[in-house]
Parts: sequence; structure tokens; C-alpha cells
Amino acid sequence: MKVVLLTFDIEEFDIPQEFGATLPQATQMSVTVEGTWPLLSLLKKHGIRATFFCTANFAQNNVELIQKIAKNHEIASHSFYHDARIPTDKDALVHSKKVLEDITQQSVVGFRMPRLKPFDIGGLATYGYSYDASINPTYLPNRYNFFFKKAEPYWIGNILEIPSATVPLVRIPLFWLAFKNLPLWLYKWLCGLTLLGRSTVSLYFHPWEFADISSYTLPDYIKGTSGAALTQKFDALLCYLKKKNVSFLTCQELMAMKQNQSIHK
Repeated sequence: MKVVLLTFDIEEFDIPQEFGATLPQATQMSVTVEGTWPLLSLLKKHGIRATFFCTANFAQNNVELIQKIAKNHEIASHSFYHDARIPTDKDALVHSKKVLEDITQQSVVGFRMPRLKPFDIGGLATYGYSYDASINPTYLPNRYNFFFKKAEPYWIGNILEIPSATVPLVRIPLFWLAFKNLPLWLYKWLCGLTLLGRSTVSLYFHPWEFADISSYTLPDYIKGTSGAALTQKFDALLCYLKKKNVSFLTCQELMAMKQNQSIHK
């Protein structure tokens, strides 16, 4: 069985800060909310459940939206804040989990570190998590070098590590920047190639990409395709993937499947 995981980092729209622009928190929230609605409509149209890695800060400021998402999709932790205040200690991991569980009234078992920064995952199981999705097994200059990490889901003790999708051998990442900037035909071809060589393809995006961010102080490779244009492109990608007869799972569903496979070996 070929599995596709659609994952979204639902967070403060703070990326302009990396390029010298400071936005009020209200604007950071509103941009993400704006992009979330067309995304949810697309997922509903295609009957696909996804995983939303949510910062506790965003959730506290958008309670009704997160509760609505949780009715059909998985909510996982994206720490407490997304900006320079990113904490990696026990308090952040435990507190963000509790905030999300209080809002959704559901168990939160997954974690993704903001900006996929390295951190010690040793405590995740102790704090009540069951999987991590913080590894992009490729090299991204000035960000990280995980090129030689495993590209398929694997166990680290009791934690399932779910790497982001990369093309076999060459490790071209199939993350949000690739989707935004590559021609659709090429991105689809790379996805098809990856499905041939991998059992699990985990794709990640951000809801704020589906808002119109063309007016913000950002490089063209970030804001060049957004809003309605990106929504249409994503719709076409989902149509393509469905024709591949893949199983769309949430990360939690994949973890449960892997646990069941381990038990019956």
C-alpha cells in the first residue's frame, strides 16, 4: 500500500520577520486564517483527512477554527510559538500539548519542531507524544543537513519518526517551496517517481500560502504563487494523487498502522 500524508503547519504568519519586516500578531493570525478556509474546502471536496501541526499560540487566538478543523482532521503540536521565542524544553512540549488537547478535546500525540530545527526527541515519549515529523532528509543551505537521515518512517525507541518526502537517491525535497516554484507537471512527475521508490510520501505546506501574500516583504520564491493560483494548483495535485490510488492517512493513522505491523511481525 502506498500512503500519502498531507501535513500543514498552521502557525503565525511570521515568515516576513526573516526578511526584516515585523507584522502585528493580529495580521499574522488573519493571514493564516484567510488561507485556511480554501484549503479546508479543497480537502472536503476530495474527501481527504490531513494532519495540522498547530502552535498553541495560534490555537489560543483561533479557538473556533481549530475546533472546526479537529472535527475532520488530526491536530498535532507545532510547539507553543513559531518565531524566535521557539522553546524546546519540557515546558513548551508539555504546555503546547495541553493547550491543544483542552481546545480540541482530543488526544495530541504528534509533534513537529518549528522550522524543523534540530532538537532532542528523547523526551517526547515521556511527555505523551508518539511520533515526530521534524526531519526533512535533505540538505537545505543555512537551515539543516539531514541528507543521510532515513527517508522512510522509522522507530526511535517508542517514537515513530516520519520524515518529509524526498525523491529517492537525489533527495530533492518535495516540500512547500518545491510545490510553489516547480512547474506542476514536474512536481507531479517527482511525486510519481517518489511513490515508485517509497511506501510513504509525507508532504508539508502552510495554510498561509493559500492566502494572497503578494503584497508582503518576501522574496518572489515565497510569495510568487499564492492565494487562488496556489489553491488551483493544489487542487490539480490532489486530483493527480487520487488517480495513483494512494491511501491518504493522517500521521496518527500511519503510526497506528506501523504499531499494528510491529505487533504482528
